[in-house]
Amino acid sequence: MESAGDWCLIESDPGVFTQLIRKFGVSGVQVEELWTIEDSIFENLRPVHGLIFLIKFKKHEEPSGPVVTDSRLDNIYFAKQVINNACATQAVISILLNCDHPDVELGPELTELKEFSMSFDPKMRGLTLSNSQTIRSAHNSMTNQQLFEFDPKTSSNDDDAYHFVGYMPINGRLYELDGLREGPIDHGPIQPKQDWLDVVRPILMRRMSVYTEGEIHFNLMAIVSERRTIYMRQLQELLGSSHILGMDAEEYDTEVPRLRMLIDYEDMKMERYQQEMVRRRHNYMPFIVTLLQILAEEKLLMPLYEKAKARARKKGAKKQKV
Repeated sequence: MESAGDWCLIESDPGVFTQLIRKFGVSGVQVEELWTIEDSIFENLRPVHGLIFLIKFKKHEEPSGPVVTDSRLDNIYFAKQVINNACATQAVISILLNCDHPDVELGPELTELKEFSMSFDPKMRGLTLSNSQTIRSAHNSMTNQQLFEFDPKTSSNDDDAYHFVGYMPINGRLYELDGLREGPIDHGPIQPKQDWLDVVRPILMRRMSVYTEGEIHFNLMAIVSERRTIYMRQLQELLGSSHILGMDAEEYDTEVPRLRMLIDYEDMKMERYQQEMVRRRHNYMPFIVTLLQILAEEKLLMPLYEKAKARARKKGAKKQKV
């Protein structure tokens, strides 16, 4: 693969992906993790603009549908992945640049990227994306602080490689956006009154079913409209006089506090995401070294070490009895 600088691995975490999207300059959306793909989980997340699927990478895996290489690429933003570790960012950007929803504000960076490279072929789009300093910097700002450096020759393992792909509806059809393919994978039409999530559900189930029961080799997240904005909109509509007339007092007194509670929850969640990002980026090594030095000087280090060993032996003995 061609290189455009080093790109780090990104943790599959809704907070990380939400912060990444905001680093791109995009507003109006956030990322939510999905613990199931039953219809009920989407009820409070709609509108869902796309799904990000993390799955264990398998070499020579055949595409699960026909790969689009025709004139449809003129209207679908698909970029080939031309560098390592960029699949998370490419999955997100592919969904955002193909999203046509009033809640989604791309911002100047992605708007310019799309306008500049839309006429390119998928490989040239991938090169354009990978050479964007803003996008690469945003991507690399999501990395965890490493306490130790590992030799990539000894620490890498192709058998444990994971890959992000996107799923979303475009022009009435369901597409899988995988930058390692030659084009989007067409999963067929979505009927006019059909929910696209009902179409993607069996496809994801088939992909997950190939793994042995008990193995976890995948993760699923959804790009959705910003929940705080949705709740604020509902609250404003509810407080409008025209809507109050059609609602009894008991229902009104219940719904208003509920929406305000949800808004507060979203505010706290975003604040937590920011705090977690600071912790990920912080270098704790000086603190750890200083703490160990103090414990050694106070002659407390070896007693703590022996106590930890005894606790570990005790746990091991309990497991053997069981």
